[in-house]
Amino acid sequence: MYKYELVKLLEKVLYPSYEMKGGEHAFHCPFCNHHKKKLQVNFETQKWHCWVCNAGGHKIGILLRKINAPKQIISEVLKILGDYKGIKHEKDEKTEYNVSLPQCYKPLWHKSDNPLYKNAISYLKKRGIGGIDILRYSIGYCSSNGYSNRIIIPSYDADGKLNYFIARDMFPNSKLKYKNPPMSKDTVCFEMFINWNEPIVLCEGVFDAIAIRRNVIPLLGKFPSKTLVTRLVEKKVKKIYVALDEDAKQDAIKLSKFLMDYGISTYLLDMKDKDPSELGFTQFWKLLNLTKESKFSDIIRGRLHA
Repeated sequence: MYKYELVKLLEKVLYPSYEMKGGEHAFHCPFCNHHKKKLQVNFETQKWHCWVCNAGGHKIGILLRKINAPKQIISEVLKILGDYKGIKHEKDEKTEYNVSLPQCYKPLWHKSDNPLYKNAISYLKKRGIGGIDILRYSIGYCSSNGYSNRIIIPSYDADGKLNYFIARDMFPNSKLKYKNPPMSKDTVCFEMFINWNEPIVLCEGVFDAIAIRRNVIPLLGKFPSKTLVTRLVEKKVKKIYVALDEDAKQDAIKLSKFLMDYGISTYLLDMKDKDPSELGFTQFWKLLNLTKESKFSDIIRGRLHA
């Protein structure tokens, strides 16, 4: 009964669906607007995934928040899911982040005659980022105020709440390439896309993460934040791939040893003098699939690869 009610509620914002053989329902994807129903929703596990643009997540509530569904529908869906799983409806203690997108932020999936819009699209294209990535990561730009001439890449937590953003200048001669928001980096970047039950890739920056695409966390540096370490331990993550830039070999070794000390199977990638964003999606995953588990003895000796 609960599934029928959920389907009807989702169809109010995602339009009619059809039930597949496995019991999942297929909807039109609101992120890529493909003409066929490629967004699959599993009401048992709450997993949702589009087979065209690769948008996906592990909570139906996050899906509804991302598409700005009416609060009443979100509330009804969460109530049904809570009742079905025997969850008491009490006020959750949710993390508060002292961050908001710049007032000048404009989403890049809305076409504009503003010259900066064209510059932003051109900059991202040179870095291998296209329309599907722009939609998936809600990439935008600013044309005024303190973040003028910058690409804005938001990060959201597991509940779909903004927890950080990256502001990258789109012009090559800028003295300040990145302008971070005035807050701590002690967060889990792109957490909304993470499945903690699957192997995780750790990289340095957001552009590397966008190139890697699958279950990847950008460290925004060369070492995980306290919050990320806590999450890795709490979620009992079993396997991690370390893909730091080629100029950070010693940092990658230290990070690998750190992860091994927590009993996590660690795979240290040889980046072949290239960053993940330079390798691109296909070449990166070929490299990852060829990488063997790192041995503690080799890490201690400072060897990158067994």
